Order: sequence, then structure tokens, then C-alpha cells
Amino acid sequence: MSRIMCFDYGTKRVGIAVTDSLQLIATALCTVHPNEIETFMDNYLKTEEVSEFVVGLPKHADGSLNEVERYIKGFVKRLNTKFPHIPVLRIDERYTSKIAQQSLLMSGLKKKDRKNKALVDQTSAVIMLQNYMKANKNI
Repeated sequence: MSRIMCFDYGTKRVGIAVTDSLQLIATALCTVHPNEIETFMDNYLKTEEVSEFVVGLPKHADGSLNEVERYIKGFVKRLNTKFPHIPVLRIDERYTSKIAQQSLLMSGLKKKDRKNKALVDQTSAVIMLQNYMKANKNI
């Protein structure tokens, strides 16, 4: 089987998570700068097979879209153009950053490590991917 890849896209960082090849476990992969994401994807897809891209849909508590969505739409368009054989699916990412921060706190990490925004973005991507897998009965 192939992997599912999830992106927590932001204007400063993109947190990335992937499943294992059996699509059972979601794990943090890395964080990259938005300007480097396409180069990263080119290199990653040379060695790994990905069947789906999952991209966060940033909504406010009231359901309205966050202003970062305009950047994410451009990213999704680039994914669709560059990798037309891999479907791009969207998932609500409300509260994932808060849940990620809470998870890092509960994991016992030092305060300095919990403040690492790259780690928070990766963890948010993992949470989104787990939510996607659960909704699609992959787990």
C-alpha cells in the first residue's frame, strides 16, 4: 500500500505528517518553509508512494474560513497541477493547534520544546491525519 500525507499549511511553516505504508499509524514527518514545499515533495515522492494528500481547512469557531485559506487554496492548486494523479482532500483543522499544544504538554516535554512552533505544526498535522483516518475508517 501507499502512504497518506497530511499538511498543516501556514504562511511561515508547513507541518507534515504521513501514515505508514499500511495506513495504520500517523506520524510526524517534518516541517518545511512554504517556499521549499514543492522541492521537498519532489524529493519525497521519488522514494515513497503517496495515494492521497490531506490538507487542513482552517475555520474559525463559527465555521467561517480563516484568512490563511487564500494561501492554502494556492497550495492545493499547485498540488493538483504538479501531482494530478494524487487526490487532494480537505479536512477541518479547527482546534488542532490547541490539541497539539495540550498533547505536547501532557507528553512531559520541557517548556522550551513545547514552544517550538515547528513541533506544534507537525503534531497538528498528525492530529488532522488521525482524524481523517478515523473518519474514513482507516483506523
